[in-house]
Amino acid sequence: MTARTPRTTPGTTSETTPGATQETIPTIEELEAQERRLVFRRFTFEDAWALGSLLVELARERQAPVAVDIHRAGQQLFHAALPGSSPDNDAWIARKRRVVERYGCSSYLVGARFRAKGTTFEESSRLDPDVYAAHGGSFPIRVEDVGVVGAVTVSGLPQLADHRFVVEALEQFLGR
Repeated sequence: MTARTPRTTPGTTSETTPGATQETIPTIEELEAQERRLVFRRFTFEDAWALGSLLVELARERQAPVAVDIHRAGQQLFHAALPGSSPDNDAWIARKRRVVERYGCSSYLVGARFRAKGTTFEESSRLDPDVYAAHGGSFPIRVEDVGVVGAVTVSGLPQLADHRFVVEALEQFLGR
């Protein structure tokens, strides 16, 4: 991504995303635009394998200590754990994926919307934080004329990096 003038939404500061600067934090509008743009025509078992394999290839190139997971309609279609990941990453994957399944949008966007209201997901969602996590890294698998059918999730990097990693792979996979 290229450097740009910061455009922030209330609550989207470097204080709420550890390790990020204002220039790197996407606005809610940018996050929503990603979701409108990254839509599949269909999503098959083969697509899950190809997308998961792309994520693993990118992670290996970067020596990223991540776990990768793809679910569709309640079924795990792909999972890989790379060196440096741990069972904790699998727990984070499940918690972030549940946010996508419940809200129909990326786990990072859900957290950003709460922060924009001056609160946090944990404080205001009334959902068990041991079951749900509105941290970056899980992105909806949305199919044209169908809606959200699943989620692709990465865990192991800081939350914004997890989110961006998934978005980058989806952009490559969908040719956008």
